[in-house]
Amino acid sequence: MGDSKEAGAEAPPAGATARGGLSLLSQGESEEPSAQGSALFLGGSEVKSRAVVKYSSAPPRAAFARLEEKTDLKLPPANWLRESAKLGPAGTTILGTSKKSKPFSSFGMAYDFIDSVGNDVDVVSDSENIKKLLKIPYSKSHVSMAVHRVGRTLLLDELDIQELFMRSSQTGDWTWLKEFYQRLIDQKWQRKKKSKEHWYQKAILSKFLYYSINGDGAAQPVPSAAEQRESSSSDQTGDSDGASWPAPFEMPSPVSEDPSASSQGSEPLEPSYIVGHLASAPKEQNLTTLFNDGENSQGLKNDFVRNILWTFEDIHMLVGSNMPIFGGGRYPAVSLRLRDNNKPINVLTGIDYWLDNLICNVPELVMCFHVNGIVQKYEMIKTEEIPNLENSNFSTKVIKDIAQNILSFLKSNCTKEGHTYWLFKASGSDIVKLYDLTTLCEETEDKYQNPFTMPVAILLYKVACNMMMKKNQNKKHYGTIRTLLLNCVKLLDKSRHPQIIASANYMLSELFQLDEPKKEENSESPLNENSDESYSEEEEEMPDSDENGSYCTSSDPPDDNKAVAIIKSVGELSVPEKYKSIHQIRPSCAFPVCHDTEERCRLVLSYVLEGLKSVDSSIKKESDLPAADPSTPIPLKYEDESARGGPEGLEKQMALFLDKMGSLQKGNCSSQSGMTPGSWQHKMKLQLILKSSKAYYVLSDAAMSLQKYGRALRYIKLALQSHDTYCCLCTNMLSEVLLFLSQYLTLCGDIQLMLAQNANNRAAHLEEFNYQTKEDQEILHSLHRESSCQGFAWATDLSTDLESQLSVSCKCYEAANEILQFSDLKSQNPEHYVQVLKRMGNIRNEIGVFYMNQAAALQSERVVSKSVSTAEQQLWKKSFSCFEKGIHNFESIDDATNAALLLCNTGRLMRICAQAHCGAGDEFKREFSPEEGLYYNKAVDYYLKALRSLGTRDRHPAVWDSVNWELSTTYFTMATLQQDYAPLSRKAQEQIEKEVSEAMMKSLKYCDVDSASARQPLCQYRAATIHHRLASMYHSCLRNQVGDEYLRKQHRVLADLHYGQAGRLFQLLKDTPCELLRVQLERVAFAEFQMSSQNSNVGKLKTLSGALDIMVRTKHAFQLIRKELVEELGQPKSEEPTPVADSAPGLNREEVLKLLGIFESRLAFLLLQSIRLLSPAKKKTSNNVEEDVALKTNKHIYSQLLRATANKNTSLLERIDVLVHLLDQLARGSAVQ
Repeated sequence: MGDSKEAGAEAPPAGATARGGLSLLSQGESEEPSAQGSALFLGGSEVKSRAVVKYSSAPPRAAFARLEEKTDLKLPPANWLRESAKLGPAGTTILGTSKKSKPFSSFGMAYDFIDSVGNDVDVVSDSENIKKLLKIPYSKSHVSMAVHRVGRTLLLDELDIQELFMRSSQTGDWTWLKEFYQRLIDQKWQRKKKSKEHWYQKAILSKFLYYSINGDGAAQPVPSAAEQRESSSSDQTGDSDGASWPAPFEMPSPVSEDPSASSQGSEPLEPSYIVGHLASAPKEQNLTTLFNDGENSQGLKNDFVRNILWTFEDIHMLVGSNMPIFGGGRYPAVSLRLRDNNKPINVLTGIDYWLDNLICNVPELVMCFHVNGIVQKYEMIKTEEIPNLENSNFSTKVIKDIAQNILSFLKSNCTKEGHTYWLFKASGSDIVKLYDLTTLCEETEDKYQNPFTMPVAILLYKVACNMMMKKNQNKKHYGTIRTLLLNCVKLLDKSRHPQIIASANYMLSELFQLDEPKKEENSESPLNENSDESYSEEEEEMPDSDENGSYCTSSDPPDDNKAVAIIKSVGELSVPEKYKSIHQIRPSCAFPVCHDTEERCRLVLSYVLEGLKSVDSSIKKESDLPAADPSTPIPLKYEDESARGGPEGLEKQMALFLDKMGSLQKGNCSSQSGMTPGSWQHKMKLQLILKSSKAYYVLSDAAMSLQKYGRALRYIKLALQSHDTYCCLCTNMLSEVLLFLSQYLTLCGDIQLMLAQNANNRAAHLEEFNYQTKEDQEILHSLHRESSCQGFAWATDLSTDLESQLSVSCKCYEAANEILQFSDLKSQNPEHYVQVLKRMGNIRNEIGVFYMNQAAALQSERVVSKSVSTAEQQLWKKSFSCFEKGIHNFESIDDATNAALLLCNTGRLMRICAQAHCGAGDEFKREFSPEEGLYYNKAVDYYLKALRSLGTRDRHPAVWDSVNWELSTTYFTMATLQQDYAPLSRKAQEQIEKEVSEAMMKSLKYCDVDSASARQPLCQYRAATIHHRLASMYHSCLRNQVGDEYLRKQHRVLADLHYGQAGRLFQLLKDTPCELLRVQLERVAFAEFQMSSQNSNVGKLKTLSGALDIMVRTKHAFQLIRKELVEELGQPKSEEPTPVADSAPGLNREEVLKLLGIFESRLAFLLLQSIRLLSPAKKKTSNNVEEDVALKTNKHIYSQLLRATANKNTSLLERIDVLVHLLDQLARGSAVQ
């Protein structure tokens, strides 16, 4: 219908609940009754009725003309069956239509008001069907109706058994139903012909209505020739009066003789039908517009004059009506009825008139009485008075109860969507039965024999489409949509309707959110509720028309096991709430709970696969395709990098890839299967392939998080193969799809990197990579119909070579970055762009470290005297280039921390270069070379840049500390090498000492000994070592220097200062006893050197006293050594308390013995010198007592020491015990002194 549908608003009527608004055509305001709800108070009880016209195709309402008495209705008026501006097309005027409703009339309305189906409306049907149902307890007539459920909505259509069985006799269709009917209901069925009286009454009614609209000259008869036309028209009308049934699906059907009947449509249900009726999905949901809203066919168009949303009590019905409505003058809206004066109005007629007026909201009824076609009189009756007419009394309350009981009965028993139910009451019977024709039909050879299958499937599809448009507004409908689509797919033959099957499966896949976990585990649909309300769904019957009623006069069988439900007596329908519905309408529409991502993606892929199969099956050029068996796994080629030409081959493949990306921007399209761009197959396959690529991407990401890297690579390979096929088919690449590709390549780069870092588990990864499910094989088979799927082979091969994997990972990130440059994606997706650059910087760091380690390995294998090889230099260049690019990546996104780390690694590379140059030349003649100095200074520059990049320690304390440590190490190494391998051939001693001193002090500057951290002991050891080396250097300078007394004094002070600092720091460490002992021995040697230059005995005694005091302080070192020896030997510790300290594992016995020997000799020397100096001094000083005590103590200790050292069989532990004991005595003697 071309008429528009509008929604207005109206105030709710008194006593009725406001539901929806007025929906009328612009011209309908003058020809339809005002859409106002009416609260009628009849028989002392209130019945609520409200009618809203949702659509009207009637021309402006014509004034009804009262005919003169004695007008002969047997004579046709001049305007009979002719079109006019007032009347509109003949047969579809305001007079209504003489045709019976079509078998799919409810579907036509449902298609036009799809928003109401499934939720808001309880019943969709022709008004005649509604009336027929509500008259069941009063009428002996048969009732035969088809019932279908869509959500909470029931669709009611007349099921004309006569017409069906006539077709069965001609074509062989419906034989199963005919046999079933004859076996269980009427064994002697035969077609009943309509009487001449029936056609006579129809003819005079038609003429009466034309007379009433004609006005002037209404009684003018036409010539007698018109009477012949009348009879022929009557016969013609009689032949075409029956509803035209389409054959099941594609079976041919006979052509109707009535032109108007053929215009209504009686063609078979062919696949072309779909094009007109399937709703296109919303663009915002990325659903392809597959179907055009073209002309309707198959008699499924909504051809009612008006569609009305009728609320009767609590029942909401979408009703189609063709009742003639007249207006004008004193009667703005009246219904016109013709009655035989000799036949009084009965209850059936009264209910019929009353319901018609309620449904159309007509306030008055005008009845014209005639005798043998001669007009006698007119009578005006208000609608609310109809139930109280003489001979036609009925209770409106009972009608309400009947409506609620019938709807509740149907609602409780018609529970399966997609099934066709048959509500049947034989003529003269009180038993009403409900059969499931779908179940009965499935028992036959061809389950698609049911002609309702296709319309039901399409309606389920359209309702699902409509709900999909609103799915973001209310995701709890997902379960309902899924049930609708699954039932739709179940009803259709895959080979006959691939387009709907593919589209339904795609929508099913769209229901599952792939980019986020399920938030609602149990998303219940509103249709998942118990319906405690009573609803009724009614079908129509012409008043008093029982001409088709003699179907079965035999008694009903006592038990019918084929019936789903039975109403044992129609009288039960009048009992209030006898059949109150308590049945859960849709127990299976809850959305499935997917407990993990893989389960959700697998469901999506199963729907995608079914959709692809449907699309592929509809493509005709099968012979042009390469033969492939979907059950045979497609081999995954396994090559190592050498077979593909190494990184150079990778560069070529990348160039080809980028060329392809550029061509996509120009809209190139190539399909191997021969699909036409723009066809529904092309559009649908594009969407399905894109969906599969997303699903595989999510699967890959999930496998990545589980550290199943082989599986992750397999899934991302399938995602990229899907995307490659999409690129081959796509004529206009969307930026969103390019973004997907960038994300896929980014993830692929991550996987390749993780595979490179987990090479020890390569066999398990390879096994996971080569595994394929049957579903994956079939999807890949469908992809291979369109392309070779090799566009991203360079990115998804599982290589055994570490360098190759790192290179592939880097190329994936570079390709992802290049894609972002093609359009404005970089600015539109800044977060993704930052992530890609971060990954590029990281992989370049990984590759740089890889080359750097390779260079270090070559260096370690090289002969010491050999010069630097070309291979090493090439590796340095590659490593440096990667670091430089990585630093640029991080700096471009202001990532100072990572930039600092790469600068730090570059500094480490410079140190490796410096170390490589130190091996040249003879070890004995080795000097610190200029090349070493150059590279060490470059390393220092990069470390300082790293510190400048970080700015302050607060930015990233761990990185800051690491850079400081590396910088300190560089200075320390440089100073140590200059000190140990002094370049005396190039520089003066003083200059070298100055440079060493400066480098050592800088190393101390960046060595943080105060901050508590895991590195603090290392820093303390480094600082102690620096002080020790500086002290040793100044000590050596002092020994070798002659002349400048100022410098000698300065060196003496500095040496003493650094020895003190070194001893203090080694004392703090508590796990470096040998180093502490060595420092103290050097301090003693420094004291001895000072004493040698002293002349006075007092000065010498003072120096000796200081040296012996240093010796006493070495007791701590011996205690630590003793503790370690005891632990090694497993001997019990002595009672002498030892300080608690963490001992370093693996005491160097050889070094301990060497140091112990030196210590014993120096202690003996100091004691001897002390005895010598104290002996003559005894005569010259006054403090004889103290000196005597000191002399005595020293002699005693000296004698014990000599005896202990003379015994060569004494163990190391015993020697240490003796020394500790002697040092204790010496300490006590010093204290006394």
